[in-house]
Amino acid sequence: MFGTDRRVLVLALARMADAVANSFLIVVLPLFIASGGVDITGLVGSTVPVVGLLVTEELLIGVVLSLFGLLNSVGQPFTGRLSDRTGKRKLYVLLGLALLAVASLGYLYTDSYTVIVSLRMLQGVGAAFTIPCTIALVNELATETSRGGNFGVFNTFRLLGFGFGPVVAGTVVEAGPYRLPAAGGLSGFDAAFLVAVVGALVSFGLVSLLVSDPEETRATAGEELDLAIRDPNGRHLLDPVFAIAVATLCLSVGIALFATLQGRINARLGQAPVLFGLQFAAVVIANVVFQIPIGRASDRYGRRPFLLVGSALLAPAVLAQGLVTTPAGMLAARTLHGVAVGMVYAPGLALAGDLTGEGQSGTKLSLLTMAFGLGTALGPLVSGYLVRFGFVVPFAFGGALGLVALGLVYTQVEETLPDAGGKTDAVPQD
Repeated sequence: MFGTDRRVLVLALARMADAVANSFLIVVLPLFIASGGVDITGLVGSTVPVVGLLVTEELLIGVVLSLFGLLNSVGQPFTGRLSDRTGKRKLYVLLGLALLAVASLGYLYTDSYTVIVSLRMLQGVGAAFTIPCTIALVNELATETSRGGNFGVFNTFRLLGFGFGPVVAGTVVEAGPYRLPAAGGLSGFDAAFLVAVVGALVSFGLVSLLVSDPEETRATAGEELDLAIRDPNGRHLLDPVFAIAVATLCLSVGIALFATLQGRINARLGQAPVLFGLQFAAVVIANVVFQIPIGRASDRYGRRPFLLVGSALLAPAVLAQGLVTTPAGMLAARTLHGVAVGMVYAPGLALAGDLTGEGQSGTKLSLLTMAFGLGTALGPLVSGYLVRFGFVVPFAFGGALGLVALGLVYTQVEETLPDAGGKTDAVPQD
């Protein structure tokens, strides 16, 4: 299928099931908190000690959404290096999926904001294990001429889960409560949390039965690797992998600005939550359509051209989301945003993979996955704070970050494929 290694397809399917579970929570948790299912009456209207920040419902939602990305991004360099040193990627993927399942199940049994925060933190730790180890496996199962295509296939399946999860989540919540013959009633929120549990368990089963660590990974386990910020070759100011990671951070902050503002966006556009879920998914749907052809094209024509064009599209696509006044306009802006992301993410991972030596994928590629996770952590907090200065302000900030990403790619990143766009001196960093 797609001319891709069977093990990569299994990892992609497992990641898709896991992504469905996590994307459900991105939509469901804000609705759950706003519905009164979580007791926040003693928190809203208070001020944060030391900084004196006024606590709002949007800020509390932003904290819950951000903790997942914050903890998984901070943990990824450590878990990535741990998997490099031990050569046991599969073990840590399974551990992370188990933590995600347990935490998702916990949402059914609490109405405490503090417990919700704790469960979201546990899920962040779980993702810190699954994400870098899975990406490292995909990289190690690829060659220079198939890496872009492999990442394109992997990201397509991951994004299918992440994109359609919110649409289904809104439907599941609105269609509740459900009558079960043996267990009585089940609320829409509880049904959504159970879907998240099932998604994590399906992923666990697929990886457990059908994936193994490559021999090359076990053979090179234990080697040390220092992450570089400055370019060790002296050609540029920044190491190219680090530069792509910073550009990825800018990209993911722009993506994550949207979720926290669900209530304001729905009110501004006069739409139901289902339409918000569709707009949220539009970024991902566009990625699904373009990831595989873009990934394979980057194997043939080079990584850098796609990184440049995609970065150039980010600023206008994100800014437009703060300016549109109709549901259709928002859908169009989000679709353009998705095209831009698709042109950056898979070629960026492939380029970083080209520069990664054997047994170093977990450490080096964790920079990119860490950056993406950190952006998803910061984005909700940024939008939850900046929206008080005007609806357009968070999106203007995201557009400015798109320009930063373009500048980094243009000045700090060279092509890695010698036969694409001319000869290059870029070499793997040992």
